[in-house]
Amino acid sequence: MSTKIYVGNLPYTVLDAELRDQFSHFGSVASARVMMDRDTGRSKGFGFVEMGDAEEARQAIAGLDGVQVAGRALKVNEARPRV
Repeated sequence: MSTKIYVGNLPYTVLDAELRDQFSHFGSVASARVMMDRDTGRSKGFGFVEMGDAEEARQAIAGLDGVQVAGRALKVNEARPRV
């Protein structure tokens, strides 16, 4: 079963491919998406990654939470369901 991960405080220059690459060091990435503003086309500074395995997702969260990317500390945790 796949696990969805929230990635916050992303630099505005990060693209989907870079996000996928960062998480692929921890296992198989089913999807990686940086959320973009509809009107401006600019990154909103957060995204979601879906990992194929729950254990790989836990390792990615532990390995990347707080890591500095372009001067910003990533906030990485398991995504909560939409309300």
